[in-house]
Amino acid sequence: MQLIKRITDSDILGGAPEFMETISRYGSRGVLVDDMFNVAMMYMSKINLYKLPGGGINEGENSRDTFLREIKEETGYEAEIIHELGYIEEHKSKNNFMQYSYCFIAIANKSIGNTMLTESESQLGMRVEWMAFEKALKVMDYSEINCDDYSTKFMILRDKIILEKAVNILGV
Repeated sequence: MQLIKRITDSDILGGAPEFMETISRYGSRGVLVDDMFNVAMMYMSKINLYKLPGGGINEGENSRDTFLREIKEETGYEAEIIHELGYIEEHKSKNNFMQYSYCFIAIANKSIGNTMLTESESQLGMRVEWMAFEKALKVMDYSEINCDDYSTKFMILRDKIILEKAVNILGV
C-alpha cells in the first residue's frame, strides 16, 4: 500500500514537520458511495462537524475487514471495497500519538438497518448523511474552518485528503 500523506503538527500549527517513530494506533477508513455515487458523510451534531466512516483496527482484524465493519456500525450498510487508496500517517507530536490509517473506497450494497454506534459516537450525535461529492468537499472545508480542537483538526485534514483522492480516482 502506498503512502498518501504524512500529516504533522506543521500542517496544523505551522513550523517544521516532526515525525514520530512508534505507531500508537492503526485505523481503517475511507469513502463509501451508493449506486448514484453519493458519499456517506458522518455528521457529528454536538460539534457540528463532518468526517468519513472508519475507526480503529481490533486485534486479529485486518484493515479491509475493519473498514467494512466500521461502515456497517456507523452507516447501517453492508459494502464492498472497490479500491485501495493507500495509507495516511498522523504525527501528533503535541499528544505524542501517531495514527496509521489504511484508506479505501467502498460501494454500499444493502442497508441492514440500525447503526451500532459506540457510546462516544452516540454522545457526539453521529449520523450518516448521503450527499454529492461536491457538497461533501464543501462540508469538509466548513469543518476545517470551524474546528479549533488540535486532534480533531488532524481527523478533518486526513478525511479531506482521502475524499479528494477518491474524487480524482472516481472522476466525480
